[in-house]
Amino acid sequence: MSLDPASNPPAPAVRPWTVDDLPALEPDPFLDEVLREEPITRIALPHGSGHAWLVTRYEDVRFVTSDPRFSREEVVGRDVTSMAPQAVASQTAGLQYIDPPRHTRLRRVVARAFTARGMERLRPMAERTAHRMLDAMEKAGPPADLMEHLHTPFPIAVVCFFLGADEDDWHQWAGNSEALLSQSTDAERNRAARMATRGRVVDLLRRRRDEPRDDLAGVLAQAAEAGEITDDEAVSLAMAVYVSGGHAVRNNSGSMMYALLTHPEQLEQLHADPALLPRAVEELFRFVPHRNGVGIPRIALEDVELGGHLIRAGEVVYNAYVAANRDPGVFPDPDALDFGREGPGHLAFGHGPHFCLAALMARMEAEVMIRAVLDRFPGLRLAVPADEVEFQREGLIRGPRTLPVTWWDDRA
Repeated sequence: MSLDPASNPPAPAVRPWTVDDLPALEPDPFLDEVLREEPITRIALPHGSGHAWLVTRYEDVRFVTSDPRFSREEVVGRDVTSMAPQAVASQTAGLQYIDPPRHTRLRRVVARAFTARGMERLRPMAERTAHRMLDAMEKAGPPADLMEHLHTPFPIAVVCFFLGADEDDWHQWAGNSEALLSQSTDAERNRAARMATRGRVVDLLRRRRDEPRDDLAGVLAQAAEAGEITDDEAVSLAMAVYVSGGHAVRNNSGSMMYALLTHPEQLEQLHADPALLPRAVEELFRFVPHRNGVGIPRIALEDVELGGHLIRAGEVVYNAYVAANRDPGVFPDPDALDFGREGPGHLAFGHGPHFCLAALMARMEAEVMIRAVLDRFPGLRLAVPADEVEFQREGLIRGPRTLPVTWWDDRA
């Protein structure tokens, strides 16, 4: 049913949003402003055409992300205002850009690998890998770059093993991972890395048809064999998990460690009470601004009233998860890092049908990395002033580029 536009206030003015690089973990002042003053507003981003609605409040974000009247699939092929110079979904659409029922069918298959049992299978390997990487860092001695020694290689190693590679085979994938995740404009290098990685994925899927296992390649191969998904869908799903599994965890976990090293009181809490770690990780996911700007938009399939505004069919809607995680109406004193925080859960993994399938794995990886570092280096501290730690620039995902640390070295 179409809503009467006369009963709704005029649409808010379109606000230009340049989405500039921000220091360290500083919240975006633009999001802070609209969350306070105009939590449902309209924006024009640096690229693309037209404008979009921006939703920032916790409950409004939950509403849009769970309401089937807002479609991701409709974004494909459209030139919308966006963060990136290329069309937001001009390539083959994966899980991120499809709606039910196809989304439900594919997600159901992938979810078989992302279970609590699957994560318990993965955890011992993750713990061994983290300690081996920290062995090398300890042997080299301080100062050291924690991003180089742990936060960059560790997620690649874990996602490769989860996919189905042998435990020590991640080194063979790492070089291509860097090219795949680079912001570089070297299209040829990126294409070669993608083809090489695709070849490894296809080989894994082929092997799993003959040697079934409980890893992701095994799950996808069995589903393809049973006709639940196509061979191309199996490859695309594996590639999507591999690429996102390395990039997001690298940056989020690096930001979490930076947050701990710049909040000594909270760091000491974890030293004093190791059992607090799972709860601390949840608060760190809420606290850390994991991205610049906004992510994947949705298109309204029909007129929808939200917060007194009429969003018309065909209009673009962005959800600001990082703003929702700082909504003072839901998280009192939202800019404080509080491991004793009570109340609703954060939205760092999204909400609704597109809730991040890898949430269990990301939580496990964060716990393993933080626990290993705290156990091995109880006196760890930044090797430079906090404001001199270099963060990523001109990227969609926020995180430290380097994380220089030092510790007491018994060899000295």
